Amino acid sequence: MIKAVVFDFDGTILDTESCEYNVLQRIYKEHGAELPIEVWGECIGTHATYFDAHEYLEEQIGKKLDREHIKQQRLDIFQELIKDREALPGVTEYLEAAKQLGLKIGLASSSSYKWVSKHIKNLGIDHYFETIKTSDDVETVKPDPTLFRLAVEALGVKPEEAIAFEDSVNGAKSAKRAGLHTVVIPNLVTRHLTFEEYDLKLESLAEMELQQMIDQFSKQ
Repeated sequence: MIKAVVFDFDGTILDTESCEYNVLQRIYKEHGAELPIEVWGECIGTHATYFDAHEYLEEQIGKKLDREHIKQQRLDIFQELIKDREALPGVTEYLEAAKQLGLKIGLASSSSYKWVSKHIKNLGIDHYFETIKTSDDVETVKPDPTLFRLAVEALGVKPEEAIAFEDSVNGAKSAKRAGLHTVVIPNLVTRHLTFEEYDLKLESLAEMELQQMIDQFSKQ
């Protein structure tokens, strides 16, 4: 029986990842360089320090750049792109459906609590989550399974009683290795990557009602 749902944040609830990639592509283009999606995709869903976009840009153009200037430029462009974004299709409906069905609702993100809490509050969905586990709670983030294990423990359910929603390869690996039923919803960036560890793949959460998904997993 499914008793809980656990959401990833970046790229699953809010499409921060395509925004960030577009920001970097804009900056790289200014310097006559390009950031291949295959390179960027390797770091999606894991710790921000996994890939140094500034260092990679310098390697591509063969010279040093002002790191603080690039950092501020990234922040300014990102804030402009993200300010009017809403939750991805189906997310709010799933949260409300989970609440109506009496399911426990959690969040497991490789980002910081400050980052996640700010955005879910701005989206007006923070009240749905009974537990939020972030990089602040673990030594190793996704694809390590610890974040999802901590989330289901906090919700008081077994891993096999929970469904995880993820958009990245690293996140899907984390959820599957933690023992959760794993649904992947690739975004504009991660749809170009190869997913190997998951149970169900959707174009968006609007594609299937939560009850239908629960029925499908309950039969397994």
